[in-house]
Amino acid sequence: MSDERQAPDAGPQPTEIRFYGTTWLNHDGGYALRRAATAIGALVAAAAGCLVLRFAFQGVADAAAGSLVNVLLVVAFAICSALAFRHTWTGFVRRPDAPADAAAEKSMRSIRVIGFVGILLAYFCRTFVEAPGEKLRRAEYEEERRRYERRRTARTGNPAGKSKKRKNR
Repeated sequence: MSDERQAPDAGPQPTEIRFYGTTWLNHDGGYALRRAATAIGALVAAAAGCLVLRFAFQGVADAAAGSLVNVLLVVAFAICSALAFRHTWTGFVRRPDAPADAAAEKSMRSIRVIGFVGILLAYFCRTFVEAPGEKLRRAEYEEERRRYERRRTARTGNPAGKSKKRKNR
């Protein structure tokens, strides 16, 4: 065993983003390729989801449930997809308020399940701007770095040396 020990990195570490890791911080390590791959993957998954929804709609239509049921089904999927898209999009920009939005998050769960195509399309669209959630994580990381630097600079120097300087004045 060697006596060499790895020194821990100073300061806060960036949080990972799914499919990107920490490459979002410096846009290195295949960041552009990852963005392109996640955009294509989200679009393909959304297309597959639409195909599944088409089969579900065809099953309801074959059951001869009536035109009102068919219209309600289409409207329900469209509204749930739109709500899921909006909720996902705002989630990339800001964190939800924990105590106030806990009940809202729980009630949105079923809407997001039904409107999964909206979530995939939001992810697809967001990859053209940045890695989904990158702006939020970058702001949080920079704030943590600022706080760390303030704490670190406040503690630097030898306190004994400071008192000697004051005595010599």
